[in-house]
Amino acid sequence: MAHWTKFEKELDLEVRKLVTHMTGVQDEEDQNFQMALKFAWSNFRFHRFLDVSSHKVQRSIKGIHEKLMVHSDLSKAESWTRLTEEFLNSPLPNTEGTMTDVHHGVLALLLLLSDSPSNTTYSERPRLKESEKEDSFDWAKYLMEGEDIDTGPFPDTPEWSEEESEEEESQQPISREDSGIQVDRTPQEYQERNNKTVQVTWTVGEPDARAWLERHVVTPYWVPHSPRFPHSLHLHSNLLNVWDQHLYNTDPLYLPEEKAFVTETQVIRETLWLLSGVKRLFIFQHHDGKVSVRNDVVVTHLTNNCLRSVLEHIAAYGQAVFRLQRFIDEVTGHSAEPCPPGLNSSSSSSSSSKKNSEPPFRTYQAFVWALYKYFTSFKEELTAIEKDIIGRDETVTLSAVLERLSPHLAQITVLHKVFCTGVAEVPPGTPNVVRASHLLNTLYKAIIEYDSVGEASEQSVALLFSLWVETVRPYLEIVDEWIVHGHLFDPAKEFIIQRNKDVPVNHRDFWYATYTLYSVSEAVESEERLSDAASGSSGGEQGSSSKQHTMVSFLKPVLKQIIMAGKSMQLLKNLDCKEAEQADGSSRDAERKSLYTLFLESVQTRLRRGEESPTDTVTEQQATKRSLIKMQSIVARHLEMDDIHDPLLAINFARLYLEQKDFHEKFCGADVIVDRSSESVTCQTFELTLRSCLYPHIEKRYIECCGNLMRTLKKDYRLLGYLQAMRNYFLLEAGDTMYDFYTAIFDKVLEKESWQQLAFLNVQLQEAVGQRHPEDNNKLSIFLETIDPTRKKQPINNLDGLTLSYKVPWPVDIVISSECQKIYNQVFLLLLQIKWAKYSLDTLRFSDLTTAAKRHEGGQSEEYTAKEPINQQIHRMFLLRVKLMHFVNSLHNYIMTRILHSTGLEFQHQVQEAKDLDQLIKIHYRYLSTIHDRCLLREKVSFVKEAIMKVLNLVLIFSDRWQAGFGAWKYVVFVYKNICILI
Repeated sequence: MAHWTKFEKELDLEVRKLVTHMTGVQDEEDQNFQMALKFAWSNFRFHRFLDVSSHKVQRSIKGIHEKLMVHSDLSKAESWTRLTEEFLNSPLPNTEGTMTDVHHGVLALLLLLSDSPSNTTYSERPRLKESEKEDSFDWAKYLMEGEDIDTGPFPDTPEWSEEESEEEESQQPISREDSGIQVDRTPQEYQERNNKTVQVTWTVGEPDARAWLERHVVTPYWVPHSPRFPHSLHLHSNLLNVWDQHLYNTDPLYLPEEKAFVTETQVIRETLWLLSGVKRLFIFQHHDGKVSVRNDVVVTHLTNNCLRSVLEHIAAYGQAVFRLQRFIDEVTGHSAEPCPPGLNSSSSSSSSSKKNSEPPFRTYQAFVWALYKYFTSFKEELTAIEKDIIGRDETVTLSAVLERLSPHLAQITVLHKVFCTGVAEVPPGTPNVVRASHLLNTLYKAIIEYDSVGEASEQSVALLFSLWVETVRPYLEIVDEWIVHGHLFDPAKEFIIQRNKDVPVNHRDFWYATYTLYSVSEAVESEERLSDAASGSSGGEQGSSSKQHTMVSFLKPVLKQIIMAGKSMQLLKNLDCKEAEQADGSSRDAERKSLYTLFLESVQTRLRRGEESPTDTVTEQQATKRSLIKMQSIVARHLEMDDIHDPLLAINFARLYLEQKDFHEKFCGADVIVDRSSESVTCQTFELTLRSCLYPHIEKRYIECCGNLMRTLKKDYRLLGYLQAMRNYFLLEAGDTMYDFYTAIFDKVLEKESWQQLAFLNVQLQEAVGQRHPEDNNKLSIFLETIDPTRKKQPINNLDGLTLSYKVPWPVDIVISSECQKIYNQVFLLLLQIKWAKYSLDTLRFSDLTTAAKRHEGGQSEEYTAKEPINQQIHRMFLLRVKLMHFVNSLHNYIMTRILHSTGLEFQHQVQEAKDLDQLIKIHYRYLSTIHDRCLLREKVSFVKEAIMKVLNLVLIFSDRWQAGFGAWKYVVFVYKNICILI
């Protein structure tokens, strides 16, 4: 034990105490005690436990620090890190050095004993270090007592201090090199370097900190007259000097300029910083939003022109990054940090703005969010490169960095081009709807343009497609909100369809004047508003004008369906019906996915590869093999007919035929099978992707909304009943009811009594309708319009101004509008005139004519009697009556059966097949236009109607003269002859 250390001696005493405590043996000379002591020492010296791993302890320390940071225990995390570092750097008794295994062992023991540090309330207690007591005893006086000291000629001069000399030496510059590139050195260089190295003292106890600073502090190359860094004297490292010497020797006027020398590592770092968006740099400078390169920056191994050309190329990319980053900052300047645009866009609109302007609309926010995500990944790549430079595991050159970044730089060029075309070139003051449409169209056209290049631009197409998917999200959310909830939420007015708030939902013009479709003309760069006009059209049919109107391109095929579904859903929400309640209940119960989510899921399903099972693949291969063998035999037989025996040629012909056939089936069929990468979207597949992934969801919602509205109108609001009522009363299909009404008027006319009284007309109408259709008694009314007396020259025009009115409730009046009732009244008036003529002829009696002839027979002169007998005149009147009746009855039957009845049956069939309200309105307008044209009410065929009116007028005159007596016949015959001549 003589050679034991103090620690081992103390440990031996502790081990003896441990054995005594555990075994209870007090006598150390006992054999059992000695055996237990040897066993304990054996386990201490030759144990099977692993030493504490310092790396694991450090990872545990960092893990606890991160956990505390996640739990926002900042003070606790700071104390934990600081105290552990102080402990590791503090000396321990009987232990030499710091950060030893003993230090880590103590920490490992504490970590194992600890329990949930994050859930423990902790506050660091201040520890006061014991200050060393100053020795106030004057040792100098004590030691120098009795000695004679020569102070010299200047007794007041202070004594020289070694601390001052150490401080002066510490202020001298540190010799170091920070090139970041491994260079070859000669012994001469090492000797020169050692000679220039200044030996600097450092504070006792911090040697590692001094060494770390000497290795990592960068030489301030950005200051004027910065010290030159040492480098190799090899030829390849001094190309700049060689070139300057050459210019000096060949050009007598060459004057060397002052240069700022930098290393290639510093150039790489500033390149990475420039692409990261840093503005304050030394090599690259910003002036008025443009990035330029300093003229005096050089490296030792490149010529000035070569370096400048490379840096200007980098500055162009930095300029693009700067413009994109500035746009991102402008848009995200209204919120603390960029966030993905969600369904609740009101949060972004109500965010605290840093400027006194409105927040950017949601399409720009979505576009910026897509750019932000791309630049996040791009900056991660830049950070990885910078870590490689710091690690110095391999040589990093500027050309290698540019080659590594080339895919990203190409994508930045694409993004910058899209930004310039879709955002920067839009003049200020342009409405948001034009900005949003132009940006989405730019992305849409860019995808098609870059895809036309082929596989060389797959990455660009994939980037643009992901950018388009993010940017189109607000538009799809607006569409989803409209076609699902009936609410067009567009506070920034960026959607191409705008709500006219002046027209309420329960207004009869809701379907025609509520929404406005915006269309932008590329030729004149101006905005035009295409109203959603009377036909209820979606505006897509108005694109046949001379100007090339453009809107959001991807919505064109389904724009009509979107408008119809949105208006139908808004109308349903305001109707007191069960269909809308059922639709809302089903959507809530099923937790409906948004249109954007459905679109993304469909795109992922379409672009996912490897969906076919192995069994299907094997079956397809076997079928292809059988087809090839069969086709080979057929081709071989055809070749043998031409005396050609070549099996290989037959196989090639068979394979070529099958490939052409397969190609034709793939690209000419309905379903196109695309064998491209899942990240690539071709021009053809992009349009097909929209057709298969987006349009079906809109079509489905369109069919659902419009179907619910049509069922509601037909079932709850009796739309078909009102259409039938219009035909019953205006087109006289309810013949018995309307016969009672108009015969009362005709009887008044025959009796020469006044019938143009509103009270009389309404009483007759109410009596006629109340007997058979009491439900329509309060809806029908009749009134007289004021007509110019000059228009009533003929008897047939006495009915002009008679107007029938039918009260149609909302929302049925959307289909049966006041304009429709005007057309109905025109047909109604024509039918009344025909009915009047027919009734006038039907009420004539032969007895009246015979009685009148006998009464006037005695009073006529013999000359007149000899010229034309009375019976012959009566016979001619009978013939004239028959001719007029034949004309009137033929006209009446043609209009009532061939026009009104057949057209009405066709109209009823079309109404049953109508899918939406807009289609029903068009069918109704087309029906009215058809009967209006066929009843000769158009201006182009007015001459035919005038001829018919003359015949009808003759009928009324004939009826009047018939009843007037025998003496008025001559005038009737004269008028008839003139009409026959005119016709």
